[in-house]
Amino acid sequence: MTNSSVRIVSLIPSGTEILATLGLTDAIVGRSHECDYPPEIQNRPICTQARLDSNVPSNEIHGEVNNLLQSALSIYQIKTDVLEQLQPTHIITQDQCDVCAVSLEEVEKAVASLTHSSPQIISLHPNVLEDVWADIERVGNTFSVDSVKVIENLEARVKICQTKIQGLSLNEFPKVACIEWIDPLMTGANWIPELVNLAGGQSLFSVVGQPSPKLEWETLIVSNPDVIVFMPCGFDLNRTRQEAQLLAQRPEWEKLHAVQCGRVYITDGNAYFNRPGPRLADSLEILADILHPEIFDYGYKGTGWEPF
Repeated sequence: MTNSSVRIVSLIPSGTEILATLGLTDAIVGRSHECDYPPEIQNRPICTQARLDSNVPSNEIHGEVNNLLQSALSIYQIKTDVLEQLQPTHIITQDQCDVCAVSLEEVEKAVASLTHSSPQIISLHPNVLEDVWADIERVGNTFSVDSVKVIENLEARVKICQTKIQGLSLNEFPKVACIEWIDPLMTGANWIPELVNLAGGQSLFSVVGQPSPKLEWETLIVSNPDVIVFMPCGFDLNRTRQEAQLLAQRPEWEKLHAVQCGRVYITDGNAYFNRPGPRLADSLEILADILHPEIFDYGYKGTGWEPF
């Protein structure tokens, strides 16, 4: 199949970004309602919609998500009529998280119902950085695109961070709490602890490659992190600032070491940390900026992160 006859529908933002990095933007004929980067794909037809309102408070979103999953309903619907019209040759999805994007099962059901095409499904399953690089390679191989330079570039950026923090002693690695959801409180996991450690921090609460755990408020207080980074799933800087205010209203908040030292930060988790694609290298650089401003200045302040 030549690249001109390839018609790809990407149902996950990280998949769209992987395709774009590999130079396959023109082959994307449809996208999910959350695929917004790079900007030039925003004119592509939208093939999914959410069954919930993401503008309500985070505890309501969480409740709604649980209700849908308990009813054995996906959080997202696929517009099979749009898929039918687009006649894709390939669909990119994921089976890493039912809350992040359309589930693999939903995609398989939708594809089975198509009459004009039988697209190949490529399902991404990233848990750690290495998996993300492997996904990029796999997508490249599927479309006969050489991914070596792309992956070498990403790995080189990681190496630069590692090299620059080599001179630090362990007590210069701050204890870091990454908050992925506010109500209930959850911490960033999978690749997030790995990014924290690579950026010269000590990740609290989460295990590399494992799903995000819930965190008791008391545990946060007792562990008393040096740095707190907010990166709620699906929220930009403004929304993250609003959500973080909820925690800041709690009486014990002011006693936290990170708060007293002015080391609480908000990030655009939607654009960076929650998307297991090429911009995880940017996410690492954002954390490096935050954790060690005396060593790093990548220039993401104001767009990727801000002090809280």
